Amino acid sequence: MQNLTWVLKLLLILSFAYLSSSQIQPPPPMCAVADRAALLGFKARISKDTTDILSSWTGSDCCGGGWEGVQCNQATGRVTGLQLQRPSDRESGLYMKGTLSPSLGSLHFLEVLVISGMKRIGGVIPLSFSNLTRLTQLVLEDNALVGNIPSSLGQLPLLRTISLSGNHLSGPIPPSLGSLKNLLQLTLTRNSFVGPIPPTFQKLLSLQYLDLSYNVLSGLIPEFVGQLHNLTFLDLSNNQLSGQIPSSLCNLATLSDLSLSHNHLTGRIPLQIGHLKSLTSLSLSSNQLFGQIPESISKLQNLWYLNLSRNALSNSLPSAFSKGIPSLLSVDLSYNKFNLGAVPEWIRTRQLSDVHLAGCNLRGTLTKFTKPDSLSSIDLSDNYFTQGISNFFPKLSSLQNVKLSNNQLKFDLSKITLSSGLSSLDLHSNQLFIDVSNNQISGNIPEFAEGLNLKLLNVAGNKITGQIPSSISNLVRLERLDISRNHITGTIPTSLGLLLKLQWLDLSINGISGKIPVSLLGIEQLRHANFRANKLCGEIPQGRPFNVFQAAAYAHNLCLCGKPLPPCKGKKLGKKGQ
Repeated sequence: MQNLTWVLKLLLILSFAYLSSSQIQPPPPMCAVADRAALLGFKARISKDTTDILSSWTGSDCCGGGWEGVQCNQATGRVTGLQLQRPSDRESGLYMKGTLSPSLGSLHFLEVLVISGMKRIGGVIPLSFSNLTRLTQLVLEDNALVGNIPSSLGQLPLLRTISLSGNHLSGPIPPSLGSLKNLLQLTLTRNSFVGPIPPTFQKLLSLQYLDLSYNVLSGLIPEFVGQLHNLTFLDLSNNQLSGQIPSSLCNLATLSDLSLSHNHLTGRIPLQIGHLKSLTSLSLSSNQLFGQIPESISKLQNLWYLNLSRNALSNSLPSAFSKGIPSLLSVDLSYNKFNLGAVPEWIRTRQLSDVHLAGCNLRGTLTKFTKPDSLSSIDLSDNYFTQGISNFFPKLSSLQNVKLSNNQLKFDLSKITLSSGLSSLDLHSNQLFIDVSNNQISGNIPEFAEGLNLKLLNVAGNKITGQIPSSISNLVRLERLDISRNHITGTIPTSLGLLLKLQWLDLSINGISGKIPVSLLGIEQLRHANFRANKLCGEIPQGRPFNVFQAAAYAHNLCLCGKPLPPCKGKKLGKKGQ
């Protein structure tokens, strides 16, 4: 019995000891003094912060969770991450104004540095960033940084991501970046880099994502790019690259997105392009490529986007396309040297979302698509269509954008049942676009039903008569209206002033009479207006922007007056200085 009592006492003592030790935990360490000073050095260089992020940077402990965007190692109290992000929407009022402080280079335990979407953080990338030897991510997107990329960034061996897109950086891309053998993503788009793609990039064998688009890079596309076998995304578009597309690119078996558009590339599309088995998107538009489209493209089972527009490609289209590229949704073959005559059957009978065949020498009656419900964008402009528009719209229930300008279409606009087709679009999208300019359209402008989502209406350069209907005010989303160069008469309806989103208005070269309604002053977003060559009379609305447009916008009318034209008769001139 005594032994049992002794054992129970021992267990009781041990349990108290355990409870005491578990309750007395040392507090996590506060952030290192040096790290806090480095962060405050950054804050001091920011003269304005409408994001209100830095207002949380108060108190002595930057690791306590109260400093927004700061991450720490809780065991050591050292700062390991700084992530200050805002959407890159240029219209929003959120930004930071200032420069990057070299003090950030003192955060020796930093692994992630993201300062993105701040718009007005300018100056150069500090050389001290080369001290951040533990850094794995460097993201400085959508700011206002200038100058060169410091070559010393190539000394950061653990870097896996570099994204400097959307700044004003310039100069050549430093060859030292080729030393970053762990690099997975390199994004330098939307800057002003010049010179060639560095030869040292051939050592970036781990690279998966390379975006150098929207710069001023020149020279050839290096053959070695085809040796970067881990690439899944390659965008070199909108540069000044020349020469031929290297056939070595066709060795990139894992590549899903390839864009070389808007360069000065010449020669033929490589015949082996069908070897890119993983390709989902191919854009080679706006180059100087010639010859025929390789038949091997038909073998690309995953390709859904194909844009070969604005080259010098010629007939005939591969017959294998009729059974190949089963995933295709969007095709653009516009402005080549094709003489198609009719829309190819493999396009007409597929369930596509976008069909762009502008300038392909199409003739006769507008095409009837056998699966029209899926189509959201059609561009058949700059062809030779003459008829078929009356039956073209009703079944295109998902249509968002249609462009039929510069054909030879002859029809009565007032007899086209646009309203029923367009109102059904209200269920699918809010970015409808119609352009039928420079045809031989006659008739009146139809009445517009409520609920339409037109953003652009262009019927310029036709033979339209009658008046502008007051129901035009139902097009509440309209941003651009061009009815110039027709035979429109009557007056400008005051209801036009209800189109508050309108930015472009062209009523020139018609027979419109009466006054310019004062109600148009309510269109505050208007940036362009043209009333030239009508029969308008009376005072121009005296308020911005109408009184500051060029006088040419009001020329050749009956008797318009008031700024920017001479004052109206009987109007007293204001005293100087008023």
